[in-house]
Amino acid sequence: MSEKQGSVLAVITARGKSKRIPHKNIKDFCGKPILAYSVEAAKNADIFDEIMVSTDDEKIAEIGKAYGAQVPFFRSDKTSDDFAATADVLEEVLLEYKKRGKIFTHICCIYPTAPFVTGEKLREAMELLLEKDADSVMPVVKFSFPPQRSVVVKEGKLQAKWEEYMNCRSQDLEPFYHDCGQFYCLNTERFLKEKKMIMQNTFPIFMEEMTVQDIDTMEDFQIAEMKYRILSEQRD
Repeated sequence: MSEKQGSVLAVITARGKSKRIPHKNIKDFCGKPILAYSVEAAKNADIFDEIMVSTDDEKIAEIGKAYGAQVPFFRSDKTSDDFAATADVLEEVLLEYKKRGKIFTHICCIYPTAPFVTGEKLREAMELLLEKDADSVMPVVKFSFPPQRSVVVKEGKLQAKWEEYMNCRSQDLEPFYHDCGQFYCLNTERFLKEKKMIMQNTFPIFMEEMTVQDIDTMEDFQIAEMKYRILSEQRD
């Protein structure tokens, strides 16, 4: 890593009050708790001075520590409810560490349901953050169908959202991307000023569709497992 790197913290945000999939953050995923994949990716990156799990749940804390993360403190009630944003959680973590005499120049937030994250991707993102002196770096994936050709329902009938694009070829339209929901690498000082993940100087890491899966429902969870098994077989 570059000499510009100071002290780097990895934070895995894993609250215990998942509604749609109970205990989602520690549910078994292809043989081990899904949280374990995020902890192991952080360890394999070999770039973090500390890897911690931010949680409000004793069981999640136990599993995080069993796989090699630290849980030096628990979340407050304020950052454990349904309305707390990721930025709120990270701010609380950084301020609590500061009270304890630890200052981190950079922080990497890793979601606990991100089994496709690898140490290599985390290292690539952090190197880009430092190389570009960026505010943040995040993985994105291209929409598989061009959003410019979306249709909407008005009074029960379909109509084009943007009529001017309906006859355009897909390859002639500007690619649109969306957040993979896996991790964010951030300059701590700038994050604490703006308190958001996407800032003015944010750079992308591009991901393939096969390595991205939002996990909000049991169907999502099962699709993610299928993708993971296919990728594992390809590597073997």
